[in-house]
Amino acid sequence: MPNIKSAEKRVKVTAIRTARNKAYNSALKTAIKKANAAIDTSADNKEEVVRLAVKKIDQAAAKGIIHKNTAAHKKSALALKLKANA
Repeated sequence: MPNIKSAEKRVKVTAIRTARNKAYNSALKTAIKKANAAIDTSADNKEEVVRLAVKKIDQAAAKGIIHKNTAAHKKSALALKLKANA
């Protein structure tokens, strides 16, 4: 543990932010997996599930969890897969 007060705070803040980022990333991955599964099984609501996954991707990019180009890549991949299985 650091001796300097500001360094102690940085450790605490970093732990909080790491936990938050991990939760966002986990939710994002889950949404993408659900969307891919819905497309693969040709579920009735696959457009809705993909729309929700795209929303999660946009939110993660807006919060800086993932880079905007990574978000664009993930959204493009989902759209291509959806169109191919339409």
